[in-house]
Amino acid sequence: MGTQGADHYFTSQPSTPLKRRPLTVWLAGAERTLQTAGGIFSPDGVDKGTTVLLNGAPPPAAEGNLLDIGCGWGPVALTLALRSPGAAVHAVDVNERSIELTTDNAKALGLSNVHASTPDAVDPELRFNTIWSNPPIRVGKAELHSILLMWLPRLADGGTAYLVVQKNLGADSLQRWLAAELDERFPEASFKVSRDSTHKAFRILKVVRR
Repeated sequence: MGTQGADHYFTSQPSTPLKRRPLTVWLAGAERTLQTAGGIFSPDGVDKGTTVLLNGAPPPAAEGNLLDIGCGWGPVALTLALRSPGAAVHAVDVNERSIELTTDNAKALGLSNVHASTPDAVDPELRFNTIWSNPPIRVGKAELHSILLMWLPRLADGGTAYLVVQKNLGADSLQRWLAAELDERFPEASFKVSRDSTHKAFRILKVVRR
């Protein structure tokens, strides 16, 4: 995972003062000038895992609801919105600073289809055609499992999730756990969990609701 500065990026209220600064990054085939700040995940740019996900995942669904779990300043959600302007992109994070930055960065790019919020503010009836995430491995196994079991069962029929995970942080064991847990808890949904690809130190895991 990338650096998070002095704060844990998974706290709701960073203790450091909000000090915004410009950030220039390459997203969806073009250079974008955005804003970032300390106290969030990977504040200095697009971290390696997210870069692997953005470059390695196939195109997201063109319509429907798309989801970014753990949005940070917004690289995944903004890319989803740029690639699928006809879809509604939901970006969730427990960190209120991340939500604020993702919202403002979407506005800066003229993206009206990005909705950033805390997880509990998302309509529980929504189903997602595409989920992309660089999940917060460092929150601990129990919390990570809780997060994934909150969102992955909300894939729409035929929907697909892509998760990027470092090999040395348990990508293979997470794949096995997800396959067993989803099969046991949601047998009627017929989830399929597989390794989509490997890129150096990272794996992209694929979860399909069939």
